[in-house]
Amino acid sequence: MYDICSAILAINPSAKVLVKSEDLDQITWLDGTAVISKSDIQAKQTELKTAYDAKKYQRDREKEYPTIADQLDDIYHNGIDGWKATIKVTKDKYPKE
Repeated sequence: MYDICSAILAINPSAKVLVKSEDLDQITWLDGTAVISKSDIQAKQTELKTAYDAKKYQRDREKEYPTIADQLDDIYHNGIDGWKATIKVTKDKYPKE
């Protein structure tokens, strides 16, 4: 995701902070963690949101793909080409952008 904590931890994975709300003025830096500027946090949030949005097609596909068990059954009964045809319907519905 791209909330304040996620952005801070993406910049500094060992950061220790207390965030009371999604307000950049409500961050308490703990245990000597170096303060990260608001602009750096906002830039990282934007970067994380862009990366998340870019993978929407993957999340949409995942919801519609048959279960692994059903896919294996499809391969058994229809071969790899039949399975590929089944999967292609979902891939075509949610293309990479």
